Amino acid sequence: MKYICGIDEAGRGPLAGPVTAAAVVLPDDFPFELLADSKSISSRKRDRAETVIKDLAVAWSIAWVSPKSIDVLNIHQASLLAMQRAFNSLPTFIRDSCEVVADGKYIPEVSAPAAAVVRGDSLIHEIMAASILAKTARDAWMIKAAEKYPNWGFDRHKGYPTKEHRTKCSVSELTPIHRKSFTSSYSS
Repeated sequence: MKYICGIDEAGRGPLAGPVTAAAVVLPDDFPFELLADSKSISSRKRDRAETVIKDLAVAWSIAWVSPKSIDVLNIHQASLLAMQRAFNSLPTFIRDSCEVVADGKYIPEVSAPAAAVVRGDSLIHEIMAASILAKTARDAWMIKAAEKYPNWGFDRHKGYPTKEHRTKCSVSELTPIHRKSFTSSYSS
């Protein structure tokens, strides 16, 4: 049986936290009406879709690249690495019998036929599902980080360069989860 594996990432633009990727294979009878680009639906709908995806998917995985590695590699290479790790975390029988569709212009290095699809997260169900899992996992990670760094507001802005976050970066010592290579984005 040939599977379609959708891959997407979340967290390219933030000033803090990891970049997160997910790989998802869906069954033919999945309730596709639950899916959309993760950025276009409410967090409540994303959370509901996340539960259904994890319950019904043929296979799914989530992978991370740390802020420190992002600083070493650059965000583009880190995003591709996260997508590659997500794919490689799938069961071997899935990896050996699937075609990969990745959101964006670039294809991660994977051991399967693969294509990049610009705006795939709004066009292809498997990429939509991967988008939702990557976003919900990363958001949960940032909410947990807010407990460790309570004065930073990570639970609100998830590390993205909001005015609040940029201002805090310009007047406070950065946390270990900040991307040091993004310092030009810190000024408000």
